[in-house]
Order: sequence, then structure tokens, then C-alpha cells
Amino acid sequence: MSKVKITCDSTADLSHELLQKYNIDTIPLYIIIDENTYRDSVDIQPDDIYAYAQRTGKLPKTAAVSVQNYIDLFAKYQEYDAIIHINIGQQFSSSFQNAYIASQEFKNVYVINSENLSTGSGHLVIEAAELAAQGLDAEQICENLKRVIPKIDASFVIDTLDYLKMGGRCSSIQAFGASLLNIKPCIEVIDGKMEVGKKYRGKIEKSIQKYVVDRLKDRDDIITDRVFITHSGCSVDLLNQVKQLVIESQPFEEVFITRASCTISCHCGPNTLGVLFKTK
Repeated sequence: MSKVKITCDSTADLSHELLQKYNIDTIPLYIIIDENTYRDSVDIQPDDIYAYAQRTGKLPKTAAVSVQNYIDLFAKYQEYDAIIHINIGQQFSSSFQNAYIASQEFKNVYVINSENLSTGSGHLVIEAAELAAQGLDAEQICENLKRVIPKIDASFVIDTLDYLKMGGRCSSIQAFGASLLNIKPCIEVIDGKMEVGKKYRGKIEKSIQKYVVDRLKDRDDIITDRVFITHSGCSVDLLNQVKQLVIESQPFEEVFITRASCTISCHCGPNTLGVLFKTK
């Protein structure tokens, strides 16, 4: 039976419990604040980023995992027949490129471009871990993952465009207009890129509830083994309401609530929430 180690980066937004359950090792991206470098979700947490942004009106910078960091990670698991590393999409970070360069130093490392972010990538990580537990070899697991990549449905509703504005991803005028009209845009990951989908109006709680129903209700093309509710700091009340709505809308076997990492939170800001699942 093939012995395969699964690794990923911190942007997969998987909970500590899931990482432990599936024996997955994760490597952090970096957050840079005033010349100081912190490891995502190790030395710094998302709430620290919000406090900094509120205090200064600026966003920290984010940085990819270095080639050397990846070499060190892959070197740790050379007793395995293979290592499969799943990365945040190539369009979002140079981490994939760096992981690929590092993998060339080894004969048994496979690097997967998830073409996604957050638990969109997290789905692939769990998928890979389950296939590895079944005894599939690295080539078979990678083939399976490539089939799943285009079938992941990843989207989020954003409460404020201020963070996208601070990060240079939307203009002040767009942010001001959205705030004035109380617009909460849905951001979708399509073909490895972020696109603006439906725009909701009103309070974030109501917008999120409408979004969940829109994404899940009356659909027969959803694979119902698991769904992630991933958020960047929503209230417990709202999370419970969303979970209830998700369960009422589709018969998912497992519903996981996970908190977004610093890198993801840095770009979307607080009160962002997404439901992420796979389609047939």
C-alpha cells in the first residue's frame, strides 16, 4: 500500500481538528506589518489585522511561501512514497510557483494548483487525504484531484469593500458607491479567477441568508458529502442561522464551519462568509 503525505498552505482555511484528523501538514504564508514579518495564523491572527487596519487605515502586505520553506517542508517527509502538496490558485499567489520550483529538488513531490482559495482548496486537501487513506498512489490521487478542481463551487459575500480598496483591488469610488447603496457583492471563483456575481442589498446578515438560499436551494447538481461555511469573523448567532439554512437547503453529510486565515481575511475584511461545496 502506497504511503502518501498530504500537505497544503495556510490559505486552505481548514480547522485544527480537520488538519489533525487527516494528518495534514500546513505551511503558512506571510503577513508583513511595518517591516515585521509574521507567519499566517501562527504569529498573527485575523483580528490583529483588523485592529491594525482600523488604527492606521492601511492593510498589511501578504507574501508567498518561499522556495526554501517548501524545500524544508518536503524534506521532512522523505520517508513517504510521495508527498502531494495542494496550493492556493496560481492566479492569487506565487506560492504555487515556489512550491513547484521546490518540488524539482525531489523525486516524490507532486504540487497541485487548486485554482481556488480558502476552503475551495480545502475541499481538495480533504479529498486527497481520503484517497490517500484508501491506499491510492500519488498518480491516481492527482488524476482524481484534477477532475474535482473544476467542480468546486466557491463564493463569498463581502460586507465592506474597504479592504479591497486598501489592497488596491477596487477603486475608492466603487467602495463609496457600494457603501452608499448598502451593496454586499458576491465574489465567485471562476476558472481560477475572482469575478463579481450577484449583488445583495441591505444588512450583511440578511444578504448572507439570501445568498445561502440562492446558492443551495432546489439544486440537484450538488455533491452532498461535505460543505464548508467559511467566514472571516461573523457572529456565532449568524453562523448558527447559516448552518441551519444550509441543512434545510441540502442534505449534506458533514457541515464544517471554519475561520478564514489572515491572508484571506486581509483581502476580504470582517463579516465575509461563503458556502463552498462540490458539484456533480
